[in-house]
Amino acid sequence: MYDLHTHTILSDGELLPTELVRRAAVLGYDTLAVTDHADASNLAYLVEAAGKCRESARCYGMDLLVGVELTHVPPSLIPVFARDAKRLGADIVVVHGETVVEPVAPGTNHAACTCEYVDALAHPGLMAVEDARAAAERGIALEITSRAGHNRTNGHVVRVAREAGCRLVVDSDTHAPSDLMSKEARWAIALGAGLTEAESREVLSLDINRLLQK
Repeated sequence: MYDLHTHTILSDGELLPTELVRRAAVLGYDTLAVTDHADASNLAYLVEAAGKCRESARCYGMDLLVGVELTHVPPSLIPVFARDAKRLGADIVVVHGETVVEPVAPGTNHAACTCEYVDALAHPGLMAVEDARAAAERGIALEITSRAGHNRTNGHVVRVAREAGCRLVVDSDTHAPSDLMSKEARWAIALGAGLTEAESREVLSLDINRLLQK
């Protein structure tokens, strides 16, 4: 199991990175990305701080992906910050998409989907199929989320991803211990978003290393 979108006390989450990793390991996860909210003020700090937990994660049999979620960053700056994050050593760059429950700047989805340094677009809301096609061309995954509010548009994201041939991932957007999903909960989120059983099996068992090798 994997989760490519989680938060710790390094931004607005409740757990230390290592505690989050441990809790995920107990639930049966193999891969966890720590993707705390990032902008110009803390980008370098987040990559460095999470990176210090790699050895602890290995001790628990977990593959820790060091990442960031670029959050409410002006669309024109997303390529700059995404590039900087990768140069600083981030394994994964997630962009906080145009969810319907927050005032995300219009054009954020487009900027993320056309950026070679972005790996996943979180809760993209009522995104355009043209942006999904751009994401498909670049191997950028669209997120199906269990996060309350953000998950209102999961069905739309699935329909757009199908039309565009875009990759999908199922993530929790964890902020608190109770947000981490069990295997059964992940299955329910996938099916509830409108994926078929075959599609759900494929999405939930992705080879994450292959996904990130763009």
